[in-house]
Amino acid sequence: MSEIHNYDVLIVGAGFAGVHQLLNVRKLGLTVKILEAGHGLAGTWYWNRYPGKDVYHKHCLCVPVLTLQCQFSDPEIWQGWTFTEKYPDGREIQAYFQYVDKKFDISRDVLFNSRVVSAHWDDSADRWNLTTEDGEVFRGQFLSLCTGIGSKYYIPEFKGLNTFKGEMHHTARWPETHDYKGKRIGVIGTGATGVQVIQEIAPVVAHLNLTGLHFDINPKLMFDATPEERTLFFEEHWEKGGFHFWMGSYADLLLNPKANNEAYAFWRKKSYYEVYSQPNVRLVDVNKTAIEEITPKGLKTSDGVEHELDVLILATGFDMDGIPIKEKWADGVQSYLGVASATYPNMFWIYGPQSPSSFSNGPSTIMSSELTSDWIIQCIKHMKENNISSIVPTEEAQHAYSELVDQPGAAALWSEAKTSWYMGKNIEGKKAQMLQFSGGIPAYAKLCNDSAAAGYRGFHLKVPA
Repeated sequence: MSEIHNYDVLIVGAGFAGVHQLLNVRKLGLTVKILEAGHGLAGTWYWNRYPGKDVYHKHCLCVPVLTLQCQFSDPEIWQGWTFTEKYPDGREIQAYFQYVDKKFDISRDVLFNSRVVSAHWDDSADRWNLTTEDGEVFRGQFLSLCTGIGSKYYIPEFKGLNTFKGEMHHTARWPETHDYKGKRIGVIGTGATGVQVIQEIAPVVAHLNLTGLHFDINPKLMFDATPEERTLFFEEHWEKGGFHFWMGSYADLLLNPKANNEAYAFWRKKSYYEVYSQPNVRLVDVNKTAIEEITPKGLKTSDGVEHELDVLILATGFDMDGIPIKEKWADGVQSYLGVASATYPNMFWIYGPQSPSSFSNGPSTIMSSELTSDWIIQCIKHMKENNISSIVPTEEAQHAYSELVDQPGAAALWSEAKTSWYMGKNIEGKKAQMLQFSGGIPAYAKLCNDSAAAGYRGFHLKVPA
């Protein structure tokens, strides 16, 4: 039997959230270990190395993180680092993590190449027992899952997928070096990731087949403005970049299909669609000619056409339901405050299901990730100071919060998307529901802080006899 390694806090994942947790657990004087599947720091910035992956394009509405929000808020860290550009690429983010590692010796408390395969709660001892792929066993009072929303990548079960003779890469497992110049490329998926890949590689490939924050919302309804006013409004918010065009738009943008279509009509005229006018780019609309199967030479669509490819890129998204409570969530995800789940004591997660996650800037300094991380740290501190051995949400509080998350998701236009991973619709057989808190960071912060201020209302706290 393997030796059991004991710690106060076990963290899974060494990205922004995991490193933030580590630094602050150290300040509490507790023992801590990060278990990381990769062989380096940076989390999603370590795994997602595909071309175009940056914080990058200010008009890519899906990844609009400013450099201010892509670094830690600790002055001891940011005062010694300056990014070379407003929207740095993945390589510079990795260099930033190396700088943080050198400054605080993060790696001494990280076990790399260690994928967690099981986590079990021992109720008699109020401890979590984790086992890694290579058989190592770790025990800790607290378990912090800093795996984010993009740790479990998704590949649809295309017929013939394993017969393709060319290169095939999912964007979440992109090779460290790759030359795609002059090759025939097929990209399945035109979501956030697909958009970035397409814009980066289109100018240099031989042929490209495509399938596939706190803002002030304008209280005005879109069609209460004249067409001229709308155009000026859109241009102003487009130039601001980031989420401004989306989250700072007219009040009915996400509620009125006609208003949504009006904004989309403006957006599609911008830079992304210039790619489609290139002679080496062809868009295949899978709503009209679906992917029938992957062949040894490429992919075949329902109109009988075989599209020959050298490289197949899978920008097919993620499955947010990759943690061991999958069976419990078979009928839908439920949590309390998007940070914990009933019947799983002392288990927290950051930037995961029913948190603001993709409706906020991911590795944000003062927004989603650090806000939640700080809340967890203060919770652990409170428990240690008051001899509380475990904390777990009540079923009642969890149900009420989950309904709070579901309601705007059902009311707004997100529910109309056919394959959105925001709603879990990209996974066959999965319940369609809003997987992220869409009420904004201020509202989310108030919910979390109000619970803590009321002695962690909505949680059951266990004090040993």
